Amino acid sequence: MKTFASACVLTVLIALPAWSATIINKDADAAVLVVVEGENRMEVAIGAGGTESICPSGCFITTPSGDRIGLQGDETIEIVKGSAVVK
Repeated sequence: MKTFASACVLTVLIALPAWSATIINKDADAAVLVVVEGENRMEVAIGAGGTESICPSGCFITTPSGDRIGLQGDETIEIVKGSAVVK
């Protein structure tokens, strides 16, 4: 039984990154996003054409154009001309 429980926990931990929001930078320049999760605030730089996974448990992001978006953690967001397009 302990082996089964351990296997279940390991499966959930491995799957957690799949629940993160995916940010795709379609611009020719790097994009810097401000990410706020709870009381933590950080800046995330995404290179031109780059992809990042963020916010596994939800957050707010501010894009280079000033858009502020609340995320649950399962969205795909494209940065196009500095603005966010949620898919």
